[in-house]
Amino acid sequence: MTWEADGVLSLLLADPGGAPVPAWTPGAHLDLDLGPGLRRSYSLCGDPGDLRTAKIAVSRDPAGRGGSEFVHTRLRPGALVTVSAPRNNFELADAPAYLFLAGGIGITPLLPMIAEVAASRARWRLVYGGRRRASMAFLDVLEGLGPAVLVRPEDEFGLLDLDEALEETTSDTLVYCCGPEPLLAAVEKRCAEHGRQLRLERFAARPPGPPRPASPFEVVCARSGLTVTVGPGRSVLSVLEEAGLPVAYSCEDGICGTCETGVLEGDLDHRDSVLTDAEREAGDTMFICVSRCTSPRLVLDL
Repeated sequence: MTWEADGVLSLLLADPGGAPVPAWTPGAHLDLDLGPGLRRSYSLCGDPGDLRTAKIAVSRDPAGRGGSEFVHTRLRPGALVTVSAPRNNFELADAPAYLFLAGGIGITPLLPMIAEVAASRARWRLVYGGRRRASMAFLDVLEGLGPAVLVRPEDEFGLLDLDEALEETTSDTLVYCCGPEPLLAAVEKRCAEHGRQLRLERFAARPPGPPRPASPFEVVCARSGLTVTVGPGRSVLSVLEEAGLPVAYSCEDGICGTCETGVLEGDLDHRDSVLTDAEREAGDTMFICVSRCTSPRLVLDL
């Protein structure tokens, strides 16, 4: 366990028997099972080529749901925790040029991406913001990468100048962003205005839009043979769990990807913060912790 900045603690996870950790790719995250009701997702920020350990970094949030407080106040070197296999909803795609935009702890999934892109000799830049320099993790690593890294603490420079960052990009630049919701919303707006391709990852669910109708619907689980009814105010996940069908899940906010489930039939009301517009249009997968069905019958590959 290492202090990477004020309030940011990194952890090295290793198999107690010495086995390699599961392979992963830049942008991946894993879940830590910290106890009843404390299963939390954290981005991998180490070297994907080193499978002796898996590295994550956790920013302490006293107003959060308890996961970061547990890590900072109760988890200690040598402790045993259950860890999920890595999953990646934020894959690094091939592009001639990249702009990475990070806010606070949002730097974590971008670190291995930057390392891979720098090794490939593609054009890239990082603009990294935070409340103050002392709270921004991994500055020692990043500032050793040269002029492609722009560090902009808010108490010195104000909010990130997104228009300036995007004006220096070209039409073939792929933008990756991770950080707090106000930054993500602003980047989405600016990228649309500048005509830039954007991929982002959220640590919290999108702000809810206007209320949408939520009629009851039948859920048929094709492989198990279970049929249940999901009423208004209930999630597919909670009803299936109540009926005794085990389903892996973590955040229950539609951001981590753990409960992604194949869809065989049904019209979907996607309410997650993960799927792209094209994936939503395809209609063959959903996150059952938040998304619903607008047709009377939903058939899942469960």
